[in-house]
Amino acid sequence: MASSFGAAQVLVASNRGPVSYEVREDGSLHAKRGGGGLVSGLSAIGSDADALWVCSALSDGDREAVRRGVGEDGVRMLDVPADVHADAYNGIANSVLWFVHHMLYQTPLEPVFDAEFRRQWASYEAYNRAFAEALAEEAAEGAAVIVQDYHLVLVPGMLRELRPDLRIGHFSHTPWAPVDYFRMLPDDIAEQVLRGMLGADRLGFLTRRWADAFTACCDALVGGLDGTEIGVHGLGADADFLRKRSHEADVDERMAALRQEIGEGRRTIVRVDRTELSKNIVRGLLAYRQLLTDRPEWRERVVHVAFAYPSRQDLAVYRDYTAEVQRVAEEINAEFGTPGWTPVVLHVEDDFARSLAAYRLADVALVNPIRDGMNLVAKEVPVVSDEGCVLVLSREAGAYEELGDEALVVNPYDVSGTAEALHEALSVPAGERAERSKRLSAAATALPPARWFLDQLAALRG
Repeated sequence: MASSFGAAQVLVASNRGPVSYEVREDGSLHAKRGGGGLVSGLSAIGSDADALWVCSALSDGDREAVRRGVGEDGVRMLDVPADVHADAYNGIANSVLWFVHHMLYQTPLEPVFDAEFRRQWASYEAYNRAFAEALAEEAAEGAAVIVQDYHLVLVPGMLRELRPDLRIGHFSHTPWAPVDYFRMLPDDIAEQVLRGMLGADRLGFLTRRWADAFTACCDALVGGLDGTEIGVHGLGADADFLRKRSHEADVDERMAALRQEIGEGRRTIVRVDRTELSKNIVRGLLAYRQLLTDRPEWRERVVHVAFAYPSRQDLAVYRDYTAEVQRVAEEINAEFGTPGWTPVVLHVEDDFARSLAAYRLADVALVNPIRDGMNLVAKEVPVVSDEGCVLVLSREAGAYEELGDEALVVNPYDVSGTAEALHEALSVPAGERAERSKRLSAAATALPPARWFLDQLAALRG
């Protein structure tokens, strides 16, 4: 019987993998490697550990790589049919589960769980089943499998049926909805999600708050955790990587360009986000406008450097949100701008080096999400900031649990309160700002990505 098992001892499953492919004009395939906590975690266990990353082919280039049998050692990419993936990823994961956990629905009109939802849910099941079957095929006897996030909540239960010998973990990178909001899902679907998760031996969450919300849902809907262990692992910033990367030549070039856009001697309020609906960029801009209205002494003395990088632009609601961010920024510049001062410097084209340059220049970091699993920007800016920064932080960010004591904490819906916090942050003397930043940085780097992954693996293996 043992001969039917695979060879991998440690497996990670996620929608997006560590590598992506593009087809060049000459027909050749170009591979691009990604970074992040899972990449550094898997590399930290060593190349002799028989580790495998199972992920989905996301682009035409990825699918072509699978068809040609092109791949990287340690990665198995699944060629799920494009229409099935679109239903599962956009239709269910990002338009239903993400909305539930971030409490984003405009409930007079949405959600509507109709026949189309059921059709897409069937695709979500098929997508999760493809992962479960691949993991079952590749895992050695007794191997450890850590499944990632809301895209794959059914995998633990499906995999448990296929391979009861495995040690199965799941990690949630999002918040978890409170019981009353979670119950918006159809009863059978809510139960299926929870039982899918409870197929794992161990479930990981970013904060105690999200873990407790999950436990409450289980108590209310399926009679408890049924022996599944719960762990909290607050993913931290990768200080060594960030400090090194933020002093490379391309970042210095971006700093020079940004300094020109900002102007001499001005203070900076920095935000760097994807234009996800949960990030609350529009209210952040409105709070800045309120600051300039209520505190005219800051006019021409401060610039809001706002990077809002497009996200999920294949969904209309995200395209509309990105357009609204741009509209409000233009409105502020039209209302307050002078020939020598642009109040909002907005960039919408993704540029990591420019983000790091902004981190280094930040006097104030504005992180005001409606709701966020963690928010690594809140942790990264204090690590990189040259002169030290004050963090204005939403109490609804997961990072609040670790950084709240050293931040100026805001209610993300309270624009006037956020404007007042920005004024307070800008008024903090340089010495105190540097001290706050040091304490924030220490808290932010307490659990670096490799350690975060290895801790989960050790706990799962018991």
